[in-house]
Amino acid sequence: MAGRCFDQWQVGDRIVHEIRRTVTETDNLLFSTMTHNPQPLHLDAEAARASEFGQILVNGTFTFALMVGLSVGDTTLGTLVANLGYDRLVMPRPVFIGDTLRAETEVHELKESRSRPDAGIVTFAHRLLNQRDETVCQCLRTALIRKVAA
Repeated sequence: MAGRCFDQWQVGDRIVHEIRRTVTETDNLLFSTMTHNPQPLHLDAEAARASEFGQILVNGTFTFALMVGLSVGDTTLGTLVANLGYDRLVMPRPVFIGDTLRAETEVHELKESRSRPDAGIVTFAHRLLNQRDETVCQCLRTALIRKVAA
């Protein structure tokens, strides 16, 4: 099991996730069509070229999902009871086809669960960076995590 239990986290713990991912045109096309998002900036090369970006803009919900996915192996894999919510989601820079993205996580808050004595609540601050070390997405993810004794 790669993820950590609630008792194994401390506020301020920081992880630089090893897995990186280069975004492909297929990633963006499939994600946009699977989620029924017809935004021309994601799917229409001519419309995208005429925009301020001058090229296809990667679907923001793909960017968000990739950030969380890159973090799972080191944070909650095998220990997650449930994701409770995502807060303060921002995308300060665009992502383009060919960008290589990596994630970092810091434990923002720990809280005992009032309803689940076998689990605790961890709030992770996730950040996704491109190949120029620019932040392209960040959020707080609140997760209910099993305790070691469970």
